[in-house]
Amino acid sequence: MRLVLSAVIIQLLSMLAGPGLARVSGAEIPATPPGEILKLLLQSFNSGDEEAWKTFIANNWKESNDPQSAERRLGFFRQVYDDTEGLQLQKITDSDSLIISALLHARKPEAGVEWVDLTLFVDSTDTDKLLMISARPGEDPRYEVPEGKLSHVEMADFLDAYLKDLVARDQFSGTVLIALDGEPFYTRFYGQACKRYNAPNKLDTKFNLGSMNKMFTGAAIMQLVERGKISLDDKVGNYLPDIPRKEIAEKVTIHHLLTHTSGMQDYWEEMFDTSYWELKTVDGLASLIFEDTLLFEPGSDFHYSNSGPIVLGMIIEKVSGMSYYDFIAENIYKPAGMINSGCFEVDTPVPNLAIGYTHMNYDGSMLPEGLWHNNLFMHAVKGGPAGGGYSTVEDLLAFDQALRSGKIMSKESFELMSIGKTSRRPDVSYGYLIQDQNVNSHRIVGHGGGAPGINAMLDMYMDSGYTVAVMANYDGAASRVAEKIRELIAK
Repeated sequence: MRLVLSAVIIQLLSMLAGPGLARVSGAEIPATPPGEILKLLLQSFNSGDEEAWKTFIANNWKESNDPQSAERRLGFFRQVYDDTEGLQLQKITDSDSLIISALLHARKPEAGVEWVDLTLFVDSTDTDKLLMISARPGEDPRYEVPEGKLSHVEMADFLDAYLKDLVARDQFSGTVLIALDGEPFYTRFYGQACKRYNAPNKLDTKFNLGSMNKMFTGAAIMQLVERGKISLDDKVGNYLPDIPRKEIAEKVTIHHLLTHTSGMQDYWEEMFDTSYWELKTVDGLASLIFEDTLLFEPGSDFHYSNSGPIVLGMIIEKVSGMSYYDFIAENIYKPAGMINSGCFEVDTPVPNLAIGYTHMNYDGSMLPEGLWHNNLFMHAVKGGPAGGGYSTVEDLLAFDQALRSGKIMSKESFELMSIGKTSRRPDVSYGYLIQDQNVNSHRIVGHGGGAPGINAMLDMYMDSGYTVAVMANYDGAASRVAEKIRELIAK
């Protein structure tokens, strides 16, 4: 399984579900509702039969509001099967009446990532239906975290061995920073910012943030609320009365946009159907988002949307009288001391900026083994309110500290921004363009970002004072490292 599937498999296995083997590779599957679905999943997926996959998706997954969900799930089945030739259960790691977690091994491990951590969630109101699956690249059992609390030196020794193994297998390229109470005690950088010229990554190399820009947009909105310029319950039409989609103006509030409960859809495909290299303003991005109808009545459901933050960017511009980019630079980056962050235009030279590399082809298929593409034609030419800007692990730490200390908004506003308001899965909820989750009684606030050749994570441990920032220019590479660090800290 190539590393790109760390991103793809998270989405795919968020969609799998489907009688099967009670015992696989010596691992006993418990006789619970999620256990029964896991048996169906393994039997269906490992058959390699597309008709069986379609039946499984139709019969075992809770109905979605998204009309394209069935085809999207089938596409993920195809892609992951092509790169694993099936998944073998190694052990059950957690189980109760509504959840089951398992470690799986790829039948074709030579393709790249060979282990998968899989968690199935069933619907509490209908336990025969799969509500969601989360999955991430699993770890070789050699890198299971030692028992007991580790010192910072022991943590560093463990992570050094772990990261060097990933680098040796060409599965990580990027930077890692861990701090306690704002003071870094672990910083590492590996791989190349540009393969063509063998330019190495450095600690201050700028990496694409993906969706992490949403945090900056959310922070800017909270500043405007503090200043009395806007209200969270205001309708979009209060500020943008002339937008083409009147139901957005009349029904959607700023709160809805911040929590992904507006019902708005996405613009990613539309962006590549146009002259996307010309999209360098918020108005340019906004030209892509108002054709689709709302998926549901605002406030009645959750749908992660990149279009909602674009509307927030428009409101920021209207209220402030500044461009979105200038407002973020002046009100977020500057007071936080983020000297290497911005929405840089990738068609112009930018010093010390990493190029992303992916195993994914332009049509979504996988490249031949060992072949990389750079991702310059696979993402926006300039980032914006929903994502695509650049930063460094040091700047992300500065952002973290500015939020905690009240430098860019009051501590009360940050608490309002960060506290979870819409549940995404057990122990994980979404605040105002920031995620709030509980991991072994550790509250972690932050956001991630990912796309072909792009992956970044910021974890702010609110109770213990740790900050973890990981950025990578490989598919899915930062997420797995941040997850491993969670295992070390959140025991």
